[in-house]
Amino acid sequence: MTVYRLDHTGIVVEDLAAAIAFFVELGLELEGQASVEGAWVDRLIALDDAKADIAMLRTPDGHSRVEISTFQRPVSTAKAPWAPVNVPGIPRLTFMVDSVDDTFDRLRPHGAELVGEVTEYEDIYRYGYFRGPAGVIIGLVQELQASA
Repeated sequence: MTVYRLDHTGIVVEDLAAAIAFFVELGLELEGQASVEGAWVDRLIALDDAKADIAMLRTPDGHSRVEISTFQRPVSTAKAPWAPVNVPGIPRLTFMVDSVDDTFDRLRPHGAELVGEVTEYEDIYRYGYFRGPAGVIIGLVQELQASA
């Protein structure tokens, strides 16, 4: 059995419209939205009587997708931890961008918060971690020089 590709990454959020706006501002393209429910959903996620609204967004190159969803039922009272970057299992998505600083400036009005500092690795990359929807850590990487 061979893995063909990573199909998508999923994130559960409280405010689907705000999360869509965040990722569209980041540069992803909204592929579609739907509501899902029924026995197949209940079996898939091991929750009874589940109903979720989902949106699928894709990167401009068409190779990667992010699914964001919010559950109408059952409603969870658990809160995602705002753990530091070094905690095992912390969700993190990283995107290559043309400018870390400009991208962060565009995302700030959508709730993006800088985790540490934007730094540079030698003269190769400019890199920063930001909190996005539902506290997910978003990495932004900018190539400073063309790779050889």
